[in-house]
Parts: sequence; C-alpha cells; structure tokens
Amino acid sequence: MPKKIDSKCSKCRRAGTKLFLKGEKCLGPKCALVKRNFPPGQHGAGAKRSKLSGYGKQLREKQQAKQMYGLRERQFANYVNAAAKKTGDTSRILIELLESRLDNIVYRMGIAPSRVLARQMVSHGHFTVNGKKLDIPSYSVKVSDVIAITDKSKSKRLFENIADKLAKYEAPSWLHVDVAKLSAKVLNKPTAENLPFNSKVIIEFYSR
Repeated sequence: MPKKIDSKCSKCRRAGTKLFLKGEKCLGPKCALVKRNFPPGQHGAGAKRSKLSGYGKQLREKQQAKQMYGLRERQFANYVNAAAKKTGDTSRILIELLESRLDNIVYRMGIAPSRVLARQMVSHGHFTVNGKKLDIPSYSVKVSDVIAITDKSKSKRLFENIADKLAKYEAPSWLHVDVAKLSAKVLNKPTAENLPFNSKVIIEFYSR
C-alpha cells in the first residue's frame, strides 16, 4: 500500500518553497521539502520544474499566499480588493491586511507552531485584544493593540511551558512580545519579513 502523502507537505513541494503549514516540522530535517525537494506525484522525482509563463508565475505567487494564510479564493480576493481601495502601495497594504489577522498575530507571537493551530486557538476563545476576549480569527489587529492569552487559558495544557518557548522565539520587528505577561503589542504596521511570495506579482495577477 503506497504511503499516504500529507496534503500540506504536497503544497510546499509543488510550490518549491516552504509555506510553513506544518509548524515546527517545517523547521527540522523531517520537512518534506528537505527530504524530497521535487514536485509530488508518480513522476515527481525525475521531473524538472517547468519554466512558467508570466501568468503562471503570478498564479503561483497568489496560490502560495492563499495557501499560507489558509484562505479561500473569495476571502483572498476580498483582501486584494480592500487593499486596492486604500491610498498607497497596494502590494504593501495587502501584506498589512493579511499579517494583521488575529490568527496570524498569534502565529507570529510564537505561541502557535502553525497558522492552522493559531486559528483553532483563537476560535476557541483563548485570546484577548486590549483585554476583550475575541474568537474571530480574521479580526484585524491595529497598531498599539495588545494581544494576550486569557487568564483562564494560561493554566491549560495547551500553553504549558509557553513562556520558555517565547523566550527563545524571535518575533518580527513590528511585534513586541512580553514573555512575562504572555502578550504582544503591535508596534508598527506589519511588513513583508520572511514571506515566501511577492505581493506585487499578486496584485499584477488580479489587475489582468
């Protein structure tokens, strides 16, 4: 019986870059892209990555971003439309909107090993924003907002030894993590730090 292929790992292998869909596994030697750096499928090992057209490159960037944040096409397109309506660099604003999602902030804090788990944590009501409990993963966090684990949730097994983990974690420069309070403050608007996709190319895709 053939070995079952993890769908999340297949997405990274197909994209040819890490989308960090499997949390800590993506950082270690067990990462599927490290072990099998070729497209999935019966002929993947012997196949060369085909040269993409301009449209193909744009589509690939869009797919990578959509999969990384765990969004459906309509949800992702709504973020692009919202960014286009604002004044300024649309590609930069798109990053700000995506990275400002509450589930992404929890992931960026280092509390959740993946955005999938971060979304579950938020949905189960484990976090507050400025002292108010919120369970909406798509909630848009603003500059100066403080995100924290609820007092009730701090004692749960899910967050056991989380302070030790946060002490070793390096959050993005726009986010300050307070290890003692198990909280984080948004210092500035999010920037495109360590993102495996080009937001300008994505905007070009939707502008066709």
